[in-house]
Amino acid sequence: MKILFCTDGSKISFNALKNISGWIKNAVVDTICVIDWSFLPDEISIEEENFSYSCANVADTILDYAEEEIKKSGLETGKRIKSCGAAVESILEQAKTEDYDLILMGSHGKKGIQKWLGSVSEEIINSSKISDYIAKEENKKKKLLLTTDGTKCSLTIINQILPMMKLEDKEIHICMVNEDPNLLFLDGTLDTNWLLEIQRQQQKYASHAIDDIQKILQNHNININETAILNGIPAQKLIDYTRINDIDLVVLGSRNKSKLDRFLTGSVSKRVLENVISDIWLVRCPDYLKH
Repeated sequence: MKILFCTDGSKISFNALKNISGWIKNAVVDTICVIDWSFLPDEISIEEENFSYSCANVADTILDYAEEEIKKSGLETGKRIKSCGAAVESILEQAKTEDYDLILMGSHGKKGIQKWLGSVSEEIINSSKISDYIAKEENKKKKLLLTTDGTKCSLTIINQILPMMKLEDKEIHICMVNEDPNLLFLDGTLDTNWLLEIQRQQQKYASHAIDDIQKILQNHNININETAILNGIPAQKLIDYTRINDIDLVVLGSRNKSKLDRFLTGSVSKRVLENVISDIWLVRCPDYLKH
């Protein structure tokens, strides 16, 4: 597995590195450090040569520390990449140059007006075609929640990541959320028996979906601790489940919706990411399964 680790030298970014080391095996980690001075107002003049030299020195210090932390984590150190400029553009440009499996980042989890102003991690998630791992706080690296919607995409994603993971001593949860039929229709006079039949079919579909995931894990000799079929608004139910069960890592699938789709309707993964302190591994669905 090849990882692009993004760090600004902050504790939050290194929390991501510490956390993922508890889940991933046999990974090579390239580290990129971008000293972002794009926030400076245009009217502030700087001596570009001296400033660039200072940026490079700061980046080297951060990269030296990152190298040591990667070794401590039992992962393999790869390339060192340093840059001065806009963080998002620099990271996305680097992501295009190599065949990375994952972009690793920390997130401050800001809310309110700071959330509206955006963040590096959010912009990268919205623009990247690569899977993303986002962490906020250092955690126990013990409890894993695998989510499914019963599609081939969910099955493919789980089959894809399991060989990369260290799961021998983990607590594994599998969860699927059925959306409440009452929320899908505007007509409040729909036949009750019809709604009950929809719910029965949903439950049957969810049971099959959970069984499919269980079979995959059993084929890898991985024990399952708990399965759950929930009913309601998917994002909120996943948020509640994650909090109640003190989950450390949530695996979510993503079909790479367009930016317009995400802006207009949001997404389950976006809401979960914004409202839990657990790590989120957002795994991109293969191109041939996106439609």
